[in-house]
Amino acid sequence: MKDQWEQNLSCATRCARCGRDLTFADERVLSVYDHEAICVPCKKEEEKRADYPEVSKNVIGQCMTEQELTMVDPGGYCFHHFYPYKC
Repeated sequence: MKDQWEQNLSCATRCARCGRDLTFADERVLSVYDHEAICVPCKKEEEKRADYPEVSKNVIGQCMTEQELTMVDPGGYCFHHFYPYKC
C-alpha cells in the first residue's frame, strides 16, 4: 500500500469514514487508523479518540522506518496522515 498510496488515495472522491463526496477543492487527510482518505471534519473526530495519541505515534514510527522519510516531506505518505491536502 505504501508504494501506491498517492495513486490510490490522493484524489479520493469520497470520505472513507462518513461517505461525503469530496471535490478536487476539498481538503482530505489520511486516517492513522486505516490509512484511508477522510474529510477534515472526520479527522477532527478521529483526533478526539482516547487512543489517538498512541496510534499516531505508532504511525509516525512505522512511516519513518518503512519510508525512511521524515514528517517534513510535504509530498510523503507520512505527512498526509497529519496535514490536509487537495488533489
